[in-house]
Amino acid sequence: MTSQAVLDPRTARLLPWLVAVAFFMQTLDGTILNTALPVMAIDLGESPLRMHGVLIAYLITVALLIPASGWLADRFGTRKTFYTAIILFCFGSLLCTQVNTLDSLIIARVIQALGGALMMPVGRLVVLRAYPRSDLVRVMSFVTFPGLVGQLMGPTLGGWLVEYASWRWIFAINLPIGLLGGYAAHKLMPDFRPAKRTRFDVVGFGLFGAFTLSIIQGLQSLSQDSLQAPIWFFSIAVSALALYWLHASRSQYPLFALSLFRLRSFSVGISGSLMSRLGSGAMPFLTPLMMQVGLGHSPSVAGMSMIPLTVSGMATKPFIGGVIRRFGYRAVLSCNTLAQGVLICSMALVGTETSLWLIIALLSLIGVANYIQFTAMGTVTLIELNDQQASGGTSLMSVITQLSTGLAVSMAGALLVVFNPGEGTLAQPSVMDVFSMAYLSLGALTIMSTLLFLRLPRKVKKTVSS
Repeated sequence: MTSQAVLDPRTARLLPWLVAVAFFMQTLDGTILNTALPVMAIDLGESPLRMHGVLIAYLITVALLIPASGWLADRFGTRKTFYTAIILFCFGSLLCTQVNTLDSLIIARVIQALGGALMMPVGRLVVLRAYPRSDLVRVMSFVTFPGLVGQLMGPTLGGWLVEYASWRWIFAINLPIGLLGGYAAHKLMPDFRPAKRTRFDVVGFGLFGAFTLSIIQGLQSLSQDSLQAPIWFFSIAVSALALYWLHASRSQYPLFALSLFRLRSFSVGISGSLMSRLGSGAMPFLTPLMMQVGLGHSPSVAGMSMIPLTVSGMATKPFIGGVIRRFGYRAVLSCNTLAQGVLICSMALVGTETSLWLIIALLSLIGVANYIQFTAMGTVTLIELNDQQASGGTSLMSVITQLSTGLAVSMAGALLVVFNPGEGTLAQPSVMDVFSMAYLSLGALTIMSTLLFLRLPRKVKKTVSS
């Protein structure tokens, strides 16, 4: 079947449901673990402050494989690729239910991420090829909404499961949904293949992988007494990035075309997204951990306290378009990034005597700032791309989103270890000071990223859908 094939009415009606289920599974799994980490740490004999590797393993594997998703779908067909992705995701989830050590859990999460990395990109690709442009907004709105629901449900469901059942059920609930999705994919998923395939940039893929892994390892090694390891890893990262730049300038089909960065709005949007998400991306990991380890709340309360972070942001959606059209991207992103950084810093003021309702109000304000930030950054990054640049630009933006979240969690985990005087134990009374220093550091980085958005042209197009 080619990308021009016409779907039969039954497949056209049911296909969005299949892709929507995949989106739901992916986003639910991305947030459901955050509130479960302290309980998982106790069961596995680890410190809760060192459990961020479970999240990082998933996020970075997804970031590494997203660039290969389109080529794999073209090479093996969308049906086989999507079906394999679901089966891998289920197999990884099954392994996660059986592990007894942190290292084995991380390996199982990597296998799970191999499937998760392909589900969403291939799902988007199928929708793009299967439906006319006139139906695209309607279909994409339908398939992405369950993703928002999964993001909203994740922390609360994770908290309830670990409190009233077992953390292993967090992974077990993927199995019936995934098996049903795999059966539906085998029956419903169109097998799109292009008439002509482009060559995959293996060298560029390898250099990008070396850059990503070296950055993560460098951040992880900051908690060591010696600076030798961080310097070594960061040097490898800089070298890999320089070699990729040289390779891409000479390659006919680079992994990511350098011509994208000639557009000021794209280059600022990508760099600003990477930097400004270091604070916001750490919040879903850091805050439930603080609520339980520092403030003594139950997992269910910690999970429910994260709901305002998502709901308040979603509530601002009708107003964002008008704000951007009135003030422009440069002013909105510069002011909002500064406000976002200040709000994250203000989390350092939370103490054992702080009212839960005050914490929820603060998290609600952070949610509003996050949603404005993500919407404005996502739009300004892609707004000036032409049709030839759209595919590569969208792919790179997806990679940066995953990579920045992984870097945020990795940095937050490293900061907790650096500022923790108890060598990983939690008996000391100053544990809230550890979280306060982490929030201040991440907030300061967010404030510094304001300088990047000041580089945006004053007259970037203000077209944005509300």
